[in-house]
Formats: sequence, structure tokens, C-alpha cells
Amino acid sequence: MERMAMQYLYDWKEKDDRKPLIVRGARQVGKTWLMKEFGRNKYYQTAYINFESSKHLKNLFIDDYDIERIVSAIQIETGIPVSDKNTLIILDEIQEAEGCITSLKYFYETAPQYHIIAAGSLLGITLHKNTSFPVGKVDLLDLHPLSFPEFLLAMDQQSLLQLTEKQDWRLIRSFKIKYKQLLKQYYFTGGMPEALMSYIKYGDYGRVRQIQNRILAGYEQDFSKHAPSRIVPRIRMLWNSIPSQLAKENKKFIYGVLKKGSRAKDFELALSWLADSGLIYKISRITKPGIPLKAYEDLDAFKLFIVDIGLMAAMVNIDARTLLKDNKIFEEFKGALTEQFVLQQLNDLADVSVYYWTASAGKAEVDFVVQRSGTIFPVEVKAEENLKAKSLKLFIQKYPQTKAIRTSMADHREEDWMINLPLYAIHTLQFL
Repeated sequence: MERMAMQYLYDWKEKDDRKPLIVRGARQVGKTWLMKEFGRNKYYQTAYINFESSKHLKNLFIDDYDIERIVSAIQIETGIPVSDKNTLIILDEIQEAEGCITSLKYFYETAPQYHIIAAGSLLGITLHKNTSFPVGKVDLLDLHPLSFPEFLLAMDQQSLLQLTEKQDWRLIRSFKIKYKQLLKQYYFTGGMPEALMSYIKYGDYGRVRQIQNRILAGYEQDFSKHAPSRIVPRIRMLWNSIPSQLAKENKKFIYGVLKKGSRAKDFELALSWLADSGLIYKISRITKPGIPLKAYEDLDAFKLFIVDIGLMAAMVNIDARTLLKDNKIFEEFKGALTEQFVLQQLNDLADVSVYYWTASAGKAEVDFVVQRSGTIFPVEVKAEENLKAKSLKLFIQKYPQTKAIRTSMADHREEDWMINLPLYAIHTLQFL
């Protein structure tokens, strides 16, 4: 398994102004594997502590933040003599040890020579009680599920990925059937590492779905573990409503769908909990495509997506045959699943902000509006080869300074006003 985030870690190791690093991400996205693999590749030894299993160390940071004492405890627990250059210290599940997050500030201020990485449940880190987050004293890395390019690498399809990176559209067209089949497989397996590795090893979609259901059940247990009991039912209602909200023609999230008469204030805390946990992506509407997009954000209108397309398929129990074969009954929800896919790929690009746009009268909608390196890209998403893009054309007529992208199952093509990127090559937007 190859993760693009590994290069970030390699660069972090060589930084003169390196700070303790926190790897953030939803549970089960592969944080522990990434940290350990980094240690194995780049350090002589790794001192790894998991505060969930090493329960006797949960109080290590309560009395004080004496770094010498803390490092001594790490050495005793792991049996590894910690040196400043040759040892990677990994503190995992840090939400289980009160004060561990705050201790990173003192590593930075009094012992910057140590190479230290921490990780844990994003929900637990963000909402840990009685903890001061060390703003400005740590580096941050957000880890998502595997993207489609990472999926291709895991499936031993490096040559197909290289074709897209070279943008050899003529040769890509020759392998279109293969790309489309791999894309459909990704729609089912998603990018959660355990699910994908199971598929690679056994080729069994049933095993994949069991793993996905287990991950979903674990998330629901986390709701009860971390959230105040009074809002847990609302968290579950909101979480379970996302697929049906995306299936609507107007994908704007509507609180009234959850419960008749519901208003934003009834669910805003539940929404914050899910967003803080990394389990959902909140994509806000913009009123116009100005730079920065955030300055034109409409806070009252947004769409919600979940962390992983494979988990989305599991939530609505889409079977492998339906996803892999053309099924007319599935046509309507396919659009929602395709938007989920595109959002994940956009989120994985560097230096990207993602929003969406609707006309004030509500008669036109562009699925995503992306800001990257000073350029605005309106992105229209099509599940199949339907090339009609009325809303996108209207947007370009109104805002001709932007660069229009349509992504679909159709081949790459460029027109005066728009570029069509195949869905399996949407990541090449980073090269435009």
C-alpha cells in the first residue's frame, strides 16, 4: 500500500523548523500504519506507544510536562533507548491520555531535537476535555481514505496511473474499459485501508462489506463514547440521513427531512460533532466565484458527504452486482455516489478549497466550485456519458473568468469554454 502522505512525512523529517506532528483523520483511515511504515523506512528505530492498550500510562502527563521524565517512561515502556536523531517516537490514541496533546507544546519548546508524531481519533482529539490544543506549536497532517490514484497503486496498476499523470489521452482512451471497471470496483471497496487490503488479498466483495459494516458500527459506538448522551440520537439521525439527502435532485441539506419541523439550532451541535470527527464533509454554497471563495460563503446552505464512498455504498446496502453491472434501477442514486467520489478526489488535492454554487433563483446548480492556486474551477459531475451541462454553461456565461470542468465517463475533450475530464482522471485537475 502506498500513501501520498508519506512524502509529506519525508519532508517533515528534514525540516529545520520541524515541530511535533499530529496526524489527524477519522478512525480506520490508516494513521497507525502510515506512522509505523514511516518509522520503518526512515529511522533506525521506532518507539511506539498506544495509550489505548498501555492503560497504565494514561496518567503520564497529569502531574507535569517534564520532557525528560516523559521520555524515560517511553524508553521503559518500549525497551528502546530514545535518541534525538535516530528514533521516531509515535504516540497513538492520544485522546486516551489526558494532557498528552498539551505535552507536544513542551516537546516543541524545550526538546525540539526529538522526532515525535502523535495520532488518535480525530473526534477525541478535537473534543478532549480539559485539554489545551497547542496552536502554533505542532505541525498537522490530515489523512483521508485512499484516493483513486492510491487505489490504482494498491491494485498494481501503476502504469495506468502514470498515463493519467502524463495526460496521454489517446492511450488512455485505448484502456477506457479497464479504467471504468477499476473505478466501479473503487466505488464498492472505497478507500478504507482494511477493506481495500481484504479485497486485494481475497477478491471477495462479501468480506469487504463485512469490514465496512464493522467500521460503520464502530463509528456509531464512538458517538456514544464521546458525545453528550442528550445529542447522540440527533447525531445518528443526521448521519443516517446523508445518503437520502444526497439522492434528492436538490442536494442541499434540509433539516426538516430529519424530523418534521426541525430547525438548524436543533441539530447544529450534532453537525459540529460529526464534522469535528472527520466523518462528514460540509460543502457550503457560494454566492459568487470570487477569490477567496470563503469570503462569498453562504453559511445557511450546504451539502453533506461522508468520509468514504465505500462506506456510503455500505450504508445504503448497494450490492456488488448493482455497482459493477449497469442496472437501470440504480441510475438515480448513481449521481449521488458519483458526487461523493469526486468530492473525495478533490479533497485529496493540495491547496484546494471546495464549495458549490446555485443561482439565486435556484434554477441552476454547479456541483462543485474549486479554488486552487489562484484559479476558480466550476466542476459539473455526470455519472455516465451525458454531456449536457446547462448549469455549467450558464455559470461560465455569467463568470467567464473561471475555468470550466465537466467530469463524466466520456473521454477527455477540450472545447472553447470547457474541459471534459474522465471521472477516473479527475485528479489531473491539479495539473491544469
